[in-house]
Amino acid sequence: MWKYIGTKECNEFLLSLNLFNCKDSKKYINTLYSISNNIENNYRIYKIKKQNGKLRTIYEPDDLLKHIQRQILENILNNKSISKYATAYKKGMSLKGNAIPHTNKNTVLKLDIKNFFENISFMHVYNSCFPIEYFPKSVGMLLTHLCTYDDHLTQGSPTSAYISNIVMKEFDEEIGSWCEEKNISYTRYSDDMTFSGNLNPHEIIAKVRRELTSLGLKLNNNKIHVIKSSSSQIITGIVVNEKVQVSSKYRKSIRQENYYIKKYGLKSHLEKKNIKDKEKYLNSLYGKICYVLQINNSDKEFIKYKNYLKHFIFSKHK
Repeated sequence: MWKYIGTKECNEFLLSLNLFNCKDSKKYINTLYSISNNIENNYRIYKIKKQNGKLRTIYEPDDLLKHIQRQILENILNNKSISKYATAYKKGMSLKGNAIPHTNKNTVLKLDIKNFFENISFMHVYNSCFPIEYFPKSVGMLLTHLCTYDDHLTQGSPTSAYISNIVMKEFDEEIGSWCEEKNISYTRYSDDMTFSGNLNPHEIIAKVRRELTSLGLKLNNNKIHVIKSSSSQIITGIVVNEKVQVSSKYRKSIRQENYYIKKYGLKSHLEKKNIKDKEKYLNSLYGKICYVLQINNSDKEFIKYKNYLKHFIFSKHK
């Protein structure tokens, strides 16, 4: 379809995408190519500490590139379908939605894709998101450059999450269909894959490893977990043994906070913990309670905590 079109037609195609507000057509085209050719100058790169103490690299695009990426996401990428087995970065889906299919199962197998975003390459993105069937080659390449950094997806760009689901669609469909034939539940939340049922872990691991290898991705051998129903089966922070529930450790910490507030009074409790910002503390605790109720909205104990805390948050006389 695009074999015989020239520069003029490609530029008109780019203009039709309206990636940022610019009335000067020449400046619009030049800006896009300038950003694409100097993409490393349009990011702020920094590291944040993960829960395990290791560092995660964040690539934050500057304001203009971030706006362009959001336009690409809203006007192009969101029109592309993803697998029903993909539960992250999906409208209407949540951690709870990812956990529910694995409730009350004999065995849970958790697997992790190694360096997920960093190993989704430029060509993965180009072939899955901007292929020659739908985009002139030069336009598809330009859009891919605008969504990647140093030949890979980044953590921090608005487009990366949804792109990862598009790239993984065929993998998810293959693994999901295979699992359904064996009466095994499967979901993928970003780089976290979960399987549950009466399953053979070795068989699943071998299958997943083969399919990932065909994509140029690898299984993280340090994050393979087989959990029987006799142990606490936790999926993306949610316990699924009998019903979806926040972990007992998380619930216990909230329970303690509320106990001390009631026993010593809010002011005394904050002084004992050397907390200066009362409003920030209350909002944080209230948010944690709301999270528990988001996972299980009929939890009577935490409904009481929520109502009790409202007295401090919404009272004029805190």
